[in-house]
Amino acid sequence: MSNTNYQYDEAVKTCKDIFIKKTKDYGTAWRVLRTISVVDQIFIKALRIRTIQDLKKQKVGDDIVSEFKGIINYAVIGLIQLELNDPKVEELSVDWVSEEYDKYIAFAKATMMDKNHDYGEAWREMSQESFADLILMKLMRIKQILVNDGQTIISEGIDANYVDILNYSVFALILVDEGKH
Repeated sequence: MSNTNYQYDEAVKTCKDIFIKKTKDYGTAWRVLRTISVVDQIFIKALRIRTIQDLKKQKVGDDIVSEFKGIINYAVIGLIQLELNDPKVEELSVDWVSEEYDKYIAFAKATMMDKNHDYGEAWREMSQESFADLILMKLMRIKQILVNDGQTIISEGIDANYVDILNYSVFALILVDEGKH
């Protein structure tokens, strides 16, 4: 698993670089997004991945790898928004955003390492199509949780679904980097 540890960090490093550069370009305009809007942004990206997979061609420049990176960054935005719990027009400092990004990536990675231990890195045998489908399923779960006013009876909450979405995307990037997808 030490290779997974390194690969995870490498995959996320490029995502954070993009996230911080976009924060410098656009500020924290994403602060206005409500949970459903974050979910819809991830949905658009995941559905685009699935469409490209199914059609085996694309007409717009951003490739599947770029979309998985975008999903990771929107999942972090979703986690930050849940923590702040008040979507509004607000400019946050790049330094604060960078620290929050690292905090949520560290949490997602720790969750992944625990699950990896128990599941024996089963994700390494999964298809890229499965990652896209699982992300879409997690998004549908979040939408249902929102319909239920954020309440669950027995299931994990919105935050756990964002973490899984983030980790599925990292797995996809790792496998692409290994030449498996």
